Amino acid sequence: MELELTSMSQTEKDSLIAQTVKNYGGKLMSFIRPKVRNREDAEDILQEVWYQFSNLTNLGEIMNIGGWLYRVSNNKIIDKYRKKTTENLEDFVYVDEDGSFAVKDILLLDDSENPELVAFREEVWKQLFSALEELPDNQRLVFVETEIEGKKLQEIADEQGENIKTITSRKNYAVKHLRKRMSGLYQDLKD
Repeated sequence: MELELTSMSQTEKDSLIAQTVKNYGGKLMSFIRPKVRNREDAEDILQEVWYQFSNLTNLGEIMNIGGWLYRVSNNKIIDKYRKKTTENLEDFVYVDEDGSFAVKDILLLDDSENPELVAFREEVWKQLFSALEELPDNQRLVFVETEIEGKKLQEIADEQGENIKTITSRKNYAVKHLRKRMSGLYQDLKD
């Protein structure tokens, strides 16, 4: 049976856009903000997402608006990094207070002008996926949902019907394992 989609009136479209902004505005900002350098960049990206969403002519055909919004947000983040150029690989790796290092920026960056950065990023992805495969499913899921999809620990606990301490523990085990496995890359970068 084929689903027939009727075109929306401008009033219906405006209402859908307003409701979507209300429902997803905060969630998308929480998804975008950790992946960019500052709040202004996050706000710019979110504005671009809303602009693209509001200019769609086929809003009624989107089956999963949330999925579409997150995918477009992620693409906008990647586009932002593509526009950046860097001369120094270390500009994109920073060390946290506890001595761990963050490589999110490198993973999202696509700077094909810098072969050293491209090679390093590919190695990070390769080692990250390899290390993730070594984790138990429940730890891997929590790590991916928090660090890649931007979900909050409480949100995951609610979805899985688990205690927040259990979810936090799973995340901590995953982070410890990944730090240990990825420490060689950090040492290579420091040397």
